[in-house]
Order: sequence, then structure tokens, then C-alpha cells
Amino acid sequence: MSARTINSEGAPRAIGPYSQAIAVPRLLFLSGQVPLDPKTGALLQGSVQEEVARVLENLKAVLEAAGSGLDRVVKTTVYLTDLKDFEAMNETYARYFGDNRPARSTVQVAALPRGARVEIDAIATLA
Repeated sequence: MSARTINSEGAPRAIGPYSQAIAVPRLLFLSGQVPLDPKTGALLQGSVQEEVARVLENLKAVLEAAGSGLDRVVKTTVYLTDLKDFEAMNETYARYFGDNRPARSTVQVAALPRGARVEIDAIATLA
């Protein structure tokens, strides 16, 4: 099986020894994204909705670099530092995914890289 590394300038560079995504035949595995600005690498300091939107824009850029899109996401995992943010996260998440409703897990974690409040990873299909 041949794996292909995916990188997008529209998403922040990896901040560790990992790839933005790995494509294998028909599947794309996306590393978790936190709300980093892809141009500056700075953490977005905003509302939970703004942070979730930035994370999903980052994921969208990586998906598109691989020839996929949000409509092809089949599974996500959402990591929140406070489950009190669940409703706010869910509102923005629903806007991005529309009628596509991937399987999802949402968990509360003690901390995330760079002090982020949200991180999302995904699995998607490829054409």
C-alpha cells in the first residue's frame, strides 16, 4: 500500500514530527488542527465559534489539497478543553458540514497544543 503525504499552504505547518494528512487508496487521514492562523502561525484568540471556524477552515484546506472536501468527511474527533463549549462548537460545526453528518466523537481533554480550546481531526474519502 502506497501512502502519500498531503501538505497545504492554506493550513498551518505541522508543529511537530507529523504530516497534515496522509492519503492511502480511497482514504485520507487528517491530523488534528487547532485554531492557528496559516499565515502567521499564531493562535486565534476569539470566541469558541471563531476558533472552531478557523480549525474547520484549516481542515478544509488540507482536504482540498488532497482532492477531497468537507462533504467527503466520514469521521471526526473533536477535542475540547471544556465541554461547556459543546453547544457553541456544535453550532459552527453544523454550519460547515451542512447535510453531511460524519460520525463524531467529542471529548474533554486537560490541555491542547499552544493553549487552544479546540482541536479537530478527521477521516475522509478520496475519489
